Amino acid sequence: MTVESTAARKPRRSSGTKRTAAKAAAQSAEPQLVQLLTPEGERVDDPEYAPYVADITADDLRGLYRDMVLTRRFDAEATALQRQGELGLWASLLGQEAAQIGSGRALRDDDYVFPTYREHGVAWCRGVDPTNLLGMFRGVNHGGWDPNGNNFHLYTIVIGSQTLHATGYAMGITKDGADSAVIAYFGDGASSQGDVNEAFTFSAVYNAPVVFFCQNNQWAISEPTERQTRVPLYQRASGFGFPGVRVDGNDVLACLAVTRWALERARSGEGPTLVEAFTYRMGAHTTSDDPTKYRRDEEREAWEAKDPIQRLKAYLLASGGADDAFFAELESESETMGKRVREAVRAMPDPDTMSIFENVYADGHALVDEERAQFAAYLASFEEGH
Repeated sequence: MTVESTAARKPRRSSGTKRTAAKAAAQSAEPQLVQLLTPEGERVDDPEYAPYVADITADDLRGLYRDMVLTRRFDAEATALQRQGELGLWASLLGQEAAQIGSGRALRDDDYVFPTYREHGVAWCRGVDPTNLLGMFRGVNHGGWDPNGNNFHLYTIVIGSQTLHATGYAMGITKDGADSAVIAYFGDGASSQGDVNEAFTFSAVYNAPVVFFCQNNQWAISEPTERQTRVPLYQRASGFGFPGVRVDGNDVLACLAVTRWALERARSGEGPTLVEAFTYRMGAHTTSDDPTKYRRDEEREAWEAKDPIQRLKAYLLASGGADDAFFAELESESETMGKRVREAVRAMPDPDTMSIFENVYADGHALVDEERAQFAAYLASFEEGH
């Protein structure tokens, strides 16, 4: 019988201790965060990313502020319409305006966007009429816009699948020899999906010009981020062979700068980038969710102090970039847009009930024809008093 010596066993215990200590040190290290505007609205000098917004003028800043205010107003109007029974569901972006407007305004017209179902701010930046978004959640259309008209794909409900679509599209861009880029939006919860990790693998291997923009709003419905990952999300990129960056998702300037940098990398042939916008979902996951059941009020209050809109407003006021007249005019514009949205939604005609069977197959299908006939007979039974 062979007995392992004490000397042979000691290195194993020592090695394990070192590995445990190294892991603990790595986990305790503070993640790097790109920030150009503090929560108090003060500029931060970042020599690496500040040059990417050096061209931003006071007029541009007012434009970013306007984008965020109108997006928030539209979002609040949609939530109210759902509560009034006008929409079937709504996924609010409250608190995530800076991440979406900053990244959305970094895009060129020829870049292509693959969103989830919460990118209302990015849709705004791409020129999609907000009423088209509401028509989808009202159930009167299947998206309501031509994706190729705005280079903004239809909303994707299946969690994470759009990252694969984005990767394939980006690989096609490379084959076509174009210098445009692709951006795919997803949440922290989606980062746990196999589709997202497969997209990371393919994009890295094929050096695809795609930016993966993860809005880490801290909660995958009721699951906090710490139950999804043991390391900051942006660090996952290194395991696939491309860079990852964590940006303050409530800082519109930082989001603009980091996304511009990532898009330039993609266009110049340097491959994919993972951007983690560290932000917070102020409201519910959707209007069918009750966040009071799983998170504390104190947590929300702490993040309200980092509000992206108030942050930029403080900077505009301190720097003289905007005056009271600007804010008053924007408030009036916000009210006008809210009224337009309400009236447009309530005026939407009900869709043709039988249209559900259209466009299922390009050339028709016997089973669909049979189901169409059965459903038509069912509807007719009501007219006949059965």
